[in-house]
Amino acid sequence: MDNQDDHASFHDMSLSTQEDWQIIMRHNIPFAQNGGQRILDHLKLLDGDFGGFAVDRLTHSLQTATRAYRDGRDEDYVVMALLHDIGDTLGAANHPDIAAAILKPFVSEKLLWIVQHHGIFQGHNFFHHLGLDRDMREQFRGHEWFADTEEFIDKYDCPAFDPEYDTLPLEFFEPMVMKLFKYPLNSIYKRAMETEAAE
Repeated sequence: MDNQDDHASFHDMSLSTQEDWQIIMRHNIPFAQNGGQRILDHLKLLDGDFGGFAVDRLTHSLQTATRAYRDGRDEDYVVMALLHDIGDTLGAANHPDIAAAILKPFVSEKLLWIVQHHGIFQGHNFFHHLGLDRDMREQFRGHEWFADTEEFIDKYDCPAFDPEYDTLPLEFFEPMVMKLFKYPLNSIYKRAMETEAAE
């Protein structure tokens, strides 16, 4: 049975008190620190969803991360590679934006830029087959992370549709995901979360 004494008392946020927020933060800290598990659960929704590709979306994600890992990329990069298409289930029209929103508090600006723009950069390989401008990414030519994003596509994302590739399982990446999503690097709530966790 839920303990009502462990709930905030307000019904209108403008009437909330410091005591209310201490109660809420006691719940929020462990919930937030377990975000990695919710990310993994959502990633599993890509399993079996082929969308016409040679491998399902989960395999593509795992294969992209596997290629990055085997190339010696650091864990943050590998997790970014793993999650770059996590938005496919919720944002078919803007999946890079979904992945970027999820990763934003936890990765560097460079990795955020790569994941946010990977769709346009990948488009160089197929937009012309859809009547779109394959050189759409040229609008970003000269940006400090243009070459890094191009490399992500060419080395990891683009070739990761191979049913014969020796792809690592999701379990291999779970510790990396759990570690990355435990504490945000950037968040409007970061200081409050750190203060509450220390008490």
